[in-house]
Amino acid sequence: MEAILEKVKTKVNRKKVLLVLADALIVNLALFLGLVFRFDGQIPTQYLIIFTNAMVPLTIMKIFIYFRFRLYSSLWKYASIDELMQVFCATVLGSLASFTFSMLFNTMLPRSVYMIAWMISFLAIGGSRLTYRIMRRMMHIQTHPEGKNVMIIGAGASGSVVIRELRRTTRMLPVVIIDDDVSKQGLHIHGVEVKGGKDNIIEIVELYNIDEIIIAMPSASKKVRKEIIEICTKTNCKLKTLPSLQDFDGEVDLNKVRDVNIEDLLGREEIKVDIAEISDYLTGEVVLVTGGGGSIGSELCRQIARFNPKKLLLLDIYENNAYDLQNELKYEYKEDLDLEVLIASVRDRNRLEQIFATYSPTVVFHAAAHKHVPLMEANPSEAIKNNVMGTLNVAECADIYGSKRFVLISTDKAVNPTNIMGATKRVAEMIIQHMSIRSTTEFVAVRFGNVLGSNGSVIPLFKKQIEQGGPITVTHPDITRFFMTIREATELVLQAGAMAQGGEIFVLDMGQPVKIAKLAEDLIKLSGLVPHEDVKIEFTGLRPGEKLYEELLMAEEGISNTKHEKIFIGQPIDMNYNQFMKELEEIKEILNVDNESISEFMCRIVPTYSRVG
Repeated sequence: MEAILEKVKTKVNRKKVLLVLADALIVNLALFLGLVFRFDGQIPTQYLIIFTNAMVPLTIMKIFIYFRFRLYSSLWKYASIDELMQVFCATVLGSLASFTFSMLFNTMLPRSVYMIAWMISFLAIGGSRLTYRIMRRMMHIQTHPEGKNVMIIGAGASGSVVIRELRRTTRMLPVVIIDDDVSKQGLHIHGVEVKGGKDNIIEIVELYNIDEIIIAMPSASKKVRKEIIEICTKTNCKLKTLPSLQDFDGEVDLNKVRDVNIEDLLGREEIKVDIAEISDYLTGEVVLVTGGGGSIGSELCRQIARFNPKKLLLLDIYENNAYDLQNELKYEYKEDLDLEVLIASVRDRNRLEQIFATYSPTVVFHAAAHKHVPLMEANPSEAIKNNVMGTLNVAECADIYGSKRFVLISTDKAVNPTNIMGATKRVAEMIIQHMSIRSTTEFVAVRFGNVLGSNGSVIPLFKKQIEQGGPITVTHPDITRFFMTIREATELVLQAGAMAQGGEIFVLDMGQPVKIAKLAEDLIKLSGLVPHEDVKIEFTGLRPGEKLYEELLMAEEGISNTKHEKIFIGQPIDMNYNQFMKELEEIKEILNVDNESISEFMCRIVPTYSRVG
């Protein structure tokens, strides 16, 4: 390694020496040419003598000034307007110093000579630096003649930086810019023309043979970005984007350019939460997250860590995810977060009792659950053990050990369930409503639909199928689902937790349902491929327990608004809690019988449960 560093250092020093020698030649040649131009080639002898005698001190003085202006420590292969300004200032000061020296030592040349010499020095020194960069770029293009043509959307500062960085560091060639601002159209940024607005994207893609589109509009609204992305997906171009302002840290570089993802196509605006209200019930508290290594649980942990809890307890049975999240949070928060990772199952009542007795969590988020519909259809007893008995165990421990607040993560599949997983989550909601009546702990549930990109969800499956060349498998051409991002879901869960008074089932606004078939087509397009040609879509038929569409409310629940526009409350349904608790005791006795008997028993507990498939 030392030998390599020594070679690099030697190479750098050699470049500096060459630049110094070149500049020394330029400053003397510039002064001589100043005399030539001033006297039309007939230079008087006295001025030639003055020039010859002053060469050495003037050269040393100017090179010293150039060193002070870091003309020999800049990376000239990246030269831009900032480096050109360095050269301008250095050559101006060098010429002023030369003029002053001549006055003091009575070696004056005609004043116009100094002005001409400065102009030649600036053009020659600045030009040599920029020529170096241009030559490197031309060599780069020749080395990579297969460079891709790129369209930049956004003629602002971000677009300008992206163009410059593309040219500097990649073989990609920015050839056209798109911007809806009519005043910018026809102008050029770094030599690239702003050709039209978003309505012209498709025709310009064809005209310029575009391979890739980069959306450089971090401040644009999610709605505008969605409109642009939908237009771009009609081309066969690879799509990339700078992150939105919500995720942007203000610095633009190509490392922040990412692939356009399906979340961008949702076009959902940023969720606004009451930070002070959330902070009030999390800051300084011992917070337990069950299923803390899962998709929702892990994001809850990340969000909760921001609110400076007294201690964060991450509970999960799967140690690999828990270990990864532990390392992530320790790296992010160092000593500022008191984190405890607990490997445990919510099925194990004795272990839970031990944890609650040891740590006395004051706020509990219960995210641990089995969620895969087909797997739970085949293994109903496991769904009940985890989703029903596990919820009962954690809820009763929260009650016994005096937790202030308990938030259950529920699902839209609990509404009029057609599968055992949804039925068990509905029973979990009923447990929460029962506990809220008899406990001082504030028990609430938060119900929402599918989360984009969560473990085992349809998006990772589709991406894998695309990577394998297809086909993408969709169960039915008309099947729809509600979707939101993990970040949206967890922020609204935290906000709902702040509103808890006990017994509520909070329902999150999921927006409009999305057709899964269209989702598959969009993912194929975002990969730069053509649906039904490059990647086929096959319809395989509804799986056992699967609905064509999901609901967020049962008809008898009704709905009422909260102070948050994205959060609603489903009205509790009257139920015989004594009978319900008796049935929960009975269910323990039937866990080892056949699947049919288990399903029939669940129909008794959940009247809205109707099996399909």
